[in-house]
Amino acid sequence: MMTLLGASSVRHVCHFFELTGLDQFIASSYGSQQKVSVQLEESTIKFSKEETIRLAKKMKPKEITVCQDETFHPETCLVAIEPEANFILLEKYSGGRKGSDWTEAMQDAVKGLPVEIIQSTSDEGKGILHHVKKGLGAHHSPDIFHVQHEIVKGTSGPLAKKIKKAQQTLEKASEEVNRRIDEKVKYDSKEPDPGRPPQFNKKIKNALQKETVAMQALEASQSHQVRMRQAVRKISNIYHPVDLDAGKLKGVEEISDSLNQCFTEIENVSEEAKLSERSLKRIKKAKNVVVDMVATILFFHQTIQRKVEALSLPPTIESIMFDKLIPAFYLRYASKKAKAAADRHCLQKRSKEILLSFRNKQDLFSEINQEKLTMIETVAEECASLFQRSSSCVEGRNGQLSLRHHSFHRLSNRKLAALTSVHNFFIKRKDGTTAAERFLGSKPKAMFEFLLENIDLPGRPAQKRMAPKQKESLHAMA
Repeated sequence: MMTLLGASSVRHVCHFFELTGLDQFIASSYGSQQKVSVQLEESTIKFSKEETIRLAKKMKPKEITVCQDETFHPETCLVAIEPEANFILLEKYSGGRKGSDWTEAMQDAVKGLPVEIIQSTSDEGKGILHHVKKGLGAHHSPDIFHVQHEIVKGTSGPLAKKIKKAQQTLEKASEEVNRRIDEKVKYDSKEPDPGRPPQFNKKIKNALQKETVAMQALEASQSHQVRMRQAVRKISNIYHPVDLDAGKLKGVEEISDSLNQCFTEIENVSEEAKLSERSLKRIKKAKNVVVDMVATILFFHQTIQRKVEALSLPPTIESIMFDKLIPAFYLRYASKKAKAAADRHCLQKRSKEILLSFRNKQDLFSEINQEKLTMIETVAEECASLFQRSSSCVEGRNGQLSLRHHSFHRLSNRKLAALTSVHNFFIKRKDGTTAAERFLGSKPKAMFEFLLENIDLPGRPAQKRMAPKQKESLHAMA
């Protein structure tokens, strides 16, 4: 498993056997271990296919969201992951990245699985957009990272250059002030000349005025940079269907107005800083995605409305689901992705408080049995996890594949499929579950035991022959 879990090659495995002394019991030649490596990859792929088919028969039908992206080795590799379980649905090389290529690959990936893709999160690539809207007939959720990145890419460099230029201007202005003052001091220290004295005070005053203007320009440039950063960060804080402070669902119009205010501030800063046309084009490109962001919030509200109404609950309990239960589970999800520890603890605490207040209202659920109550919480959790604003899981996977490609110079189709199988069926989270178990809903068999039963391990190596000089030395010793 060393060659599938890390960046080890067959030669590393051979070297490991030699260093540990196991080469006395197991053949450690490259040829022997190469055969084992091929069997290992083939058996891993076989296990993945068999278990997927077996567990898919037990799987309950469900609606899913996928995150999609491409990476290049330099062949185009299409990658799609179900983010909640972190299950890789698709990871294969393709002849291109057109919409038709994506649709064909995804149809093959979900074949036999009782799932319906209702949403996809990705960048704004034309091929993926066409595939999601036409091929899948699903909703496309934009990746907020690409929105913010577009703004940062168009403004951070120009604003930093303006600050640097303002600093250089201020330094020159300050040097001019000091030079004028030194001239006056030097002139005053000498005996007065009979002629008319130079107008040092006027020159110093003019230099001070230039210094003041330069200082104001620097402060303005720094202010532009701070305001731009705050506006970009605010986009991330706003783009949630739940108010993270109040623990309440937010309306579509509220989020739309807030996002437009952010871009108004960004445009104002750009105008004040007199950024180039190139920067303004990037800002406009990012702003065009706001329509899709608002549409995603609307999609979220419509979908959770449909899911909750399908339970046929009394109006009071239905209202509690929207006001408390779904926001509480969303805060729990948001806490896992918060960067600062203080933010994580705060969101977790708020989530627990809302859930506790829900569970304390036992009088409202007197007519509902425990099974129904469990279903209510399960649906609320599904609703909370529906909102997907980032495809970072795919970006991370692409990074791993790039490291593997860099290490081996090329990933074969068999190697890529084996790596996918190991990710889904072998690697576990802290809770002891694999991605396959979380996605398919049932625990798969142990992959390692399957490999032990299906791989022919190399036999005991032949006794190594001694070199002629070694034999002579042994005879001499005897």
